[in-house]
Amino acid sequence: MKRKLVSFALAALLLVVGLPVQAQQQKAYRIGVLLQGGPWYDAVDGLRRGLKELGLEEDKQFVLDIRDAKGDPKAVEEAARNLERDKVKLIYAVATSVVTTAKQVTTDTPMVFVAGTDPVAMGLVESFVKPGGRLTGVYLLVTDLTAKRLEILKEILPKLRGVLTFYSPANEVAKQGASLGREEAKRLGLKFIERHVKSVEELRQALRALKAGEVDAFFYTPDAMVLSQAQLIIDTASAKRLATMFQEQSLVAKGALASYGQSYYEIGRLSAKYVQKVLSGTNPRDLRIETFDDVELVINLKTAKQLGLTIPPNVLARAKRVIK
Repeated sequence: MKRKLVSFALAALLLVVGLPVQAQQQKAYRIGVLLQGGPWYDAVDGLRRGLKELGLEEDKQFVLDIRDAKGDPKAVEEAARNLERDKVKLIYAVATSVVTTAKQVTTDTPMVFVAGTDPVAMGLVESFVKPGGRLTGVYLLVTDLTAKRLEILKEILPKLRGVLTFYSPANEVAKQGASLGREEAKRLGLKFIERHVKSVEELRQALRALKAGEVDAFFYTPDAMVLSQAQLIIDTASAKRLATMFQEQSLVAKGALASYGQSYYEIGRLSAKYVQKVLSGTNPRDLRIETFDDVELVINLKTAKQLGLTIPPNVLARAKRVIK
């Protein structure tokens, strides 16, 4: 009888001790992901890769709860509120306008961001060294390189006369980018045609109404909603024989003529260390903002040939990648 009591007590003790361990092994942190679709998914793929390299296995240590707003700013608000209500461990937000909206409509959830505009100037954090709040992440040069991107497009197309850009007038980041593009176009002697589109449907209508020969090229002004429709823009531009200049590198492989900027995949991979640290208990306010300034020129010669364009040799020599 005594032996049975000892065995029972030992089993009970093991059960009590084992429960927390078992629960911990089964626990997977939920990460809410906010994005506008399209090329932004490359950043999510990079995040997955980065977390794997840090030893975190998806569906075991973490789960990504992806909320794709599909170019709708209002959907970002709803998704951010729902993620906080559902008590995700953190929110991973891609694109400055998405980050700004998510911060405005949430109060407690830590956030790791990928922002293409100075996060201090946008009021997202207090400083690069000490963010000071519940946000941290990676800053990539998108808006700041608007003028340089247009200058390079003129070098690629010496006979360029004018460019067309789409953006939402409600997007502060896009308005900044358009202003920079407008000033550079004036310096280069180019027409800078701006079309305001407040929604994905308006953008699609504007693309359908676009006439061949109206301009020589489409030029990307930083706007997450517009970029969510990047493939449609590329396909439409190709059909109307327009050159295209973007910021995100992967779009050149998908038919764009050129890009001058960064890889969203690599930025997502870099941001994984911030996600891992926040999951481990580090407060975002103590994680210094990192600037990703690895900028590259990528050119698609196949697209150039289809458009009847010859890229100057000196420009080709500067390209980090050339797609043939």
